[in-house]
This record gives sequence, structure tokens and C-alpha cells, in this order.
Amino acid sequence: MKSAVETLNPTRVRLTVEVPFEELKPSLDAAYKKINQQITVPGFRKGKVPARIIDQRFGRGVVLEEAVNDALPRFYQQAVEETEVDVIGQPDIDGLEGIESLAEGKDAELKFTAEVDIRPEVELPDFESIEVTVDPVEVSDEDIDKSVEQLRDRFATTKSVERAAQAGDVVVVDLEAKVGDEVPEDGTATGVSYEIGSGQLIDGIDEAVTGLKADETKTFATTLKGGSQAGRDAEVTVKVTAVQEKELPELDDEFAQLASEFDTLEELREDSRKRLTRMKEYDQATQAQEKVLEALLEKVEMPFPEKLLKDELESRRHNLEHHQLEPAGLTLADYLKTEEKTEEELQAELEEQAKKGIKTQFVLDAIASKEELSVSQDELTEHLMRRAASSGMSPDQFAQQVVQGGQVPLLVGEVVRGKALALVVEGAKVVDTEGNEVSFEDEDETEAADEAVAAAEAGETAGEAAADEASEG
Repeated sequence: MKSAVETLNPTRVRLTVEVPFEELKPSLDAAYKKINQQITVPGFRKGKVPARIIDQRFGRGVVLEEAVNDALPRFYQQAVEETEVDVIGQPDIDGLEGIESLAEGKDAELKFTAEVDIRPEVELPDFESIEVTVDPVEVSDEDIDKSVEQLRDRFATTKSVERAAQAGDVVVVDLEAKVGDEVPEDGTATGVSYEIGSGQLIDGIDEAVTGLKADETKTFATTLKGGSQAGRDAEVTVKVTAVQEKELPELDDEFAQLASEFDTLEELREDSRKRLTRMKEYDQATQAQEKVLEALLEKVEMPFPEKLLKDELESRRHNLEHHQLEPAGLTLADYLKTEEKTEEELQAELEEQAKKGIKTQFVLDAIASKEELSVSQDELTEHLMRRAASSGMSPDQFAQQVVQGGQVPLLVGEVVRGKALALVVEGAKVVDTEGNEVSFEDEDETEAADEAVAAAEAGETAGEAAADEASEG
């Protein structure tokens, strides 16, 4: 077999492959054998029909199609290895020649071409040229007070009061949403408890219920955020059935014993300080990873494989419409209205996300290759445990899903890219806003790198992902 490679552009090549008949013959023999097992010809035992009879009865073209379908992937892969091109995605195979001669029974040469995207060359910058500024790790007494107040609020009790509702009260309400002149099937709710000012229900509810007493109603206009009418304007009538005042426990040692494993309020506050410090250290590490990655990507100029970018865009749009909107009962038009975006703005946003995800992978893969980074079993297991926790699955369930889905290489790639980013952060200069140089513990750096890489590949904001993770911790 002979193969040659022609560069079409920096991210796409055409492979030309020529296969002598001798190398195709094993696939032809295998095709005859396979067809022999599937046909019945009078006068011949099953599996013993001569090749010439198969040609006469069914045509040599049937055999040839079976043989070529079997052989092409193998010859294509061999050509890729011989030409040493770093391909990505599936090839577009065309230009099959020699089929007609082979169909006529001649020992012809098979020739085909395959166009395929290749990994672009990435010129890496000097990591020491990267400098970013992050927030300092500071925990104030006000931060601790807020944390303790949040804990105190969780142990609050309520009592009914005969007065108008005010901020901080819990009201029990009945709701009816009218869209146009009709109330949709999911447009009513009764006995809903809501804390005024929490912002956890619908826009306009706080203003509507403030000042109402039990059995009083009010109607207000809003835009629905969920349900079958999401994104549509509605008139909502709210009836307050009860007003409840929150009673907070006293902040003393007895509260500390009730709400924690500590004996004194001072011990509880000290634990809050340590926990908040840990959270802010994690936030700082994630912020550093995100900013270093952004600075790294800005320093790299890279062409994007057209087919890969097109496929990624289609995948992201499909995920948005079928995995996010449809399960929520939303149409794309509803989503665009709710997000106040045009179709063109959405497409531009998806393209920006896709390019960021692709570029992140290519740049970090180039670093991993240059530095010859590898993944140990312990590192893979730790990463799997973190992914399982974030997915809400047990490690065993998540591992089983990964193995069954053939996603182990994807997981390995995530770990390698996380290590590559951590390596860049080590080489970069990271200072806080007060001018102090910042270093990170290995655990913080590894986990934050995983988060930053995952967010960048998804085209999301790593800082927001880190904040969510920190709030859970």
C-alpha cells in the first residue's frame, strides 16, 4: 500500500491511498466467506458455494462492496500512521477508483482519497510572561457574623401574626397566573410558603405581598420564568392566607450546642473562620487558574478546524434545545425572549463558547505533550471521585457509567489537561491585589485546575463554577 498526504489548509489534509489487489484479496476472500454463510443456492451445501457462482447469481459488485467496507477503515488507519498526521474527527472518504475494474474480475488497484481535519500546530508562549492578579484571602468579623447569622436563620421558628406582611416575614400564599384571558393548567398553586425578600419565587411577588394581611389579595404583572408558559407575560393574583413572623434563637453557647458539635459560641465562630478561610483559598485558587488560562489563550494564535468547529456548534445547539429547553417545557423562542437575545446573538455566543472549548483542549494538550505528562491510577481515581460528587452519583455508579460509555479516555484527558494548567500556573506570576505573591497547596491547585478546565471547555465562566463549588463546601 502507498499513501501520500496533501495539505489543504493548516487544519485539513487529503490522504491519497493506493492499495494493490494482493492486499485487498484477504478482504475479498472474507467477503465471499461471509456471503456464503448468508445465502442458499440449489445444488450446493450452505457455505460451499463457489465464488464464481456467487458472482453469477448476485454479482461481483455485492462482494466487492462488502470487501471495501471492511478494508477501507484499516487502510485509512494505516495511511494515517504512515504519514504521521495527527487527525481529529472522522474522514470524508471519496474518489474511489478501481472499483469498476475489480467488479469486472480484473486484479486492479484500489485507490481512494480521504479528507480529514488535523490538530493545528500550537506555538506555546513562555509561562513566566504570564502575570495575573487575584483577590486576597481575607476573612473579616463581618464575614463570620454573616455566616453565623445564616446558620441561625436555619434554626428559626415562625409564629402567626395579625398584621401586614413585611420584609423578612414568611407568608403562605395562593397564586393564580393568567396568560391573556386564560389560566393554564399549571397556572395555579396553593399553600406556598415564601420568605419576603428571598427572591426565590417570581418577579414582583415581594412588592405585591408587602403590606398585605391574611385574606387580602393583589394582582401584579410579571414575566413567567418556568412552566408551560415560560417567557410569556402574565397577570398574577396572589392571596395571602397567613403572615408568619420569624423568631431567631439567641446567639449563645446553647445555640452553638444546638447547631453544631461545639460547646461554645466562640468555638463555633472560630470554626466558621477556618471554614471561610478554606473557601476563600479555594476561590482564590480557582480565580488564579481561570485568569492564567485566559491569559494563556490570549497569547496563542491558532486556526480552528472548520469541520470540528461546525460539529461542535451543532452539538452545543442540540444540547441547548433538546437537553435543557425541552425537558423544561421551553421553546427556543421562549428562551431567547427570557434571555433577551436575538437568534444571531445566540449563535455568536455559541460560537465563542465552542472556540474557547476547542482552543483550551488543543493548547493544554500541546503542553501535556511537550512536558510528557501522564496520569497515574491514583490521580484518575481522585478525579473520578470529584466528578462523581459533582454529578450526585456514587463513585461506583459513576465509574460504571464511564466504563460502559467508553469515556475513560475522556476522563484521562481531563486529568492531563488539569495537570497542564497547574504547570502553567506554577510558571506564571500570581499576586493578590495587595502585591503579595500567591502559592497554592497541591490539593487546591489540582481541584481548581479541574474546575477551570471543565468550565473553559464548556465555554462557561470558571469563577461562577468555583463559587458554586465553594458554597456547597
